[in-house]
Amino acid sequence: FKNGLMVIWDKKTTLMIKLRSTFKGKVCGLCGNFDGNIKNDFTTRNKEVVVDPLIFGNSWQVSPSCSSAQTTNDACTLYSHRQAWAVKHCSIIKSAVFKACHSRVDPQQYFDACVRDTCACNSGGDCECFCSDVAAYAAACNEAGVCVKWRTPTICVFCDYYNPDGQCEWHYKPCGRSCMKTCRNPSGICYNQLPALE
Repeated sequence: FKNGLMVIWDKKTTLMIKLRSTFKGKVCGLCGNFDGNIKNDFTTRNKEVVVDPLIFGNSWQVSPSCSSAQTTNDACTLYSHRQAWAVKHCSIIKSAVFKACHSRVDPQQYFDACVRDTCACNSGGDCECFCSDVAAYAAACNEAGVCVKWRTPTICVFCDYYNPDGQCEWHYKPCGRSCMKTCRNPSGICYNQLPALE
């Protein structure tokens, strides 16, 4: 974080980029301009604010050998048999489980993204897509000051479930812990710039 940039990747579906506040309004690209105004995040390479994500994304192509992204049909329309499953599972975002967060972080866009992504994961990995989207809402809630313990043995695996009887080997911390000893960090001395992660 010495240069003001932190990239956190779970080696699967989630990537987070954190910038120091001194970068506010001084960056551009696919992640927006970091000025606190979400309405101008779809600013193209030519500094034009657009609504269409395809126009926005294609404007930031680096290599001319890459083909432009094309419009795709809604995944739930393409795979209609997936829609009921997606809506049923993603409804946890709008349920009482996250009720304490609803007034701080609007669940609708996260629910819509969850349904769309879960419908699209129709060739395996559907649970991972679903869990990643719910985890994204939980992370937004955490950042807004609401910690939600949402994982269970039946929803996206609850680590304590795998503890041998009478032992505490695995622990689930829904909003992380500022510092703890791990196999990769046996000293227990932590880098304090990391946000609290699940």
